[in-house]
Amino acid sequence: MTDLSYAAGPSSGTIPDGTIAMWLDAAAVQAPDGPAIVVPWQDVRWTWGELRDRVEAVAKGLMALGLQTGDRVGICAPNCIEWVLVQLATARLGLVLVSINPAYRSHELGHALRLSGIRVLVTASRFKTTDYVGMLAELMPATAGSTPPPLFDMALPDLRHVIEIGGSPVAARIGFDAMVAAGHDMVLPPSPRDTNAPINIQFTSGTTGAPKGATLSHRNLLHNAVSAGAGMMLTDRDVLCIPVPLYHCFGMVLGVLVCLVTRATMVFPGPAFDPATVLGVVERERCTALHGVPTMFLAMLDHPDFARFDLSSLRTGIAAGAPCAPPMMRRMIADMHLGDITIGYGMTETSPLSTQTLATADIETRTETVGQMLPHFEGRVIDDAGAIVPLGDVGEYCSRGPGVMLGYWNQPDATAAAIRDGWMHSGDLATMDGDGRIRIVGRIKDMIIRGGENVYPAEVEGFLLTHPDIIDAAVFGIPDDRFGEQVCAWLQVRGNIDGEAVRDWCRGKIAHHKIPALIRIVDAFPMTVTGKIQKFVMRDVMVSPDL
Repeated sequence: MTDLSYAAGPSSGTIPDGTIAMWLDAAAVQAPDGPAIVVPWQDVRWTWGELRDRVEAVAKGLMALGLQTGDRVGICAPNCIEWVLVQLATARLGLVLVSINPAYRSHELGHALRLSGIRVLVTASRFKTTDYVGMLAELMPATAGSTPPPLFDMALPDLRHVIEIGGSPVAARIGFDAMVAAGHDMVLPPSPRDTNAPINIQFTSGTTGAPKGATLSHRNLLHNAVSAGAGMMLTDRDVLCIPVPLYHCFGMVLGVLVCLVTRATMVFPGPAFDPATVLGVVERERCTALHGVPTMFLAMLDHPDFARFDLSSLRTGIAAGAPCAPPMMRRMIADMHLGDITIGYGMTETSPLSTQTLATADIETRTETVGQMLPHFEGRVIDDAGAIVPLGDVGEYCSRGPGVMLGYWNQPDATAAAIRDGWMHSGDLATMDGDGRIRIVGRIKDMIIRGGENVYPAEVEGFLLTHPDIIDAAVFGIPDDRFGEQVCAWLQVRGNIDGEAVRDWCRGKIAHHKIPALIRIVDAFPMTVTGKIQKFVMRDVMVSPDL
């Protein structure tokens, strides 16, 4: 290390070679009877040999639709076995899987379909209160009609086939099982060999505009999977519980592909997160690893029946998406037996991780930092002019390495703005210490400037979480005529503590300009389905209370 905020991950070992299909073939040949996947609620319990056979059957069904290498296949569904099969089958054929957030509504779905030019859409019929086929019919009436596919509608000119999971498809849509059966006599071509070919489009959150499609390759995803698996010290004796959504890199890369490259068993406890269901599945399947965002771990720890579940088999996993407060990390280690739990950080555009803590890291590293660079990754912290800042100074975190995306699909200008000289600009404010550990202090756009003083929300949140009665905190800025911005906090608390009591407690402990001027006590925060707090929603509520 120098005195500048630059670090490189280990260069030992090679960047994973091959394609996803080649890794699946190797698992099926070398461990045909090894346990691969368990989906209890769908009565699925398959070996690697069985999983490979079913993936090839789905690939034949997609071939029968006339798809060509590079065509886009979208999927919009909660977690299910069909999702995993489509993920691996598209990789087998050299198709590009477009992962669509099942929380999208018609406007967002239409944007995703049009931007990526989806030719085949695999969709659930409905889930909970969302009617997916009804939403699709609003965008493209032909999908609800009696004319058999291939379809054509000027509203979505690229879409030709809709494959429906569950339900009773009308003539215009094809049932998933019927699609598979139709490809029975097809002959699969050799597996693709180009490791740099695009294989997945993941949509960004879109908080600063319409979602962009981060385009990822076999190499991008496999490097992340191998690195994350090594970080957790996973082997074929491990059983990984995956309650995070598959449409996001957390589920499909750090879940499915991590298990593929380590031959650990993947377990999907349910179509969506439910704390009691996850705890029960961990106990019954004797899971050794568990993924989640901090709000998921908190929901499990605070479940009224938590104590009756035997979680002694647990050892490791990844917590990502938001910082883990020290008290919660201690509970995860002591009460959930997650002694080797790791913290991961990155973004969709880096497939997703660029840093990870070691399984043996201390509490400080796992709660105050997001770890160090993954193998073959570089990281730096820069100022507004692009110069690397001294260690400990705040600047924008950038990363470079084999996980950086190919670009945004059909958006060259956005790609050029995000990737400069190979460096992915995160938009996150961070510091780096002498050990190469990264601390995230906030978003560039979220930094609060109060009366000329910079206030970093993550710093204030971390301080507030040291209060014994504060469960969670979200800090953001709101406009103020006198100071330009004021610090505002939403808090989840225990007992009857109020905002004034919190401010009194802050005085003398942190600088006065960091003490929240406005505090709202709430039962829950507005969240994305991946557990990220939507501060822009909170800000809108505070600025326009009628919302």
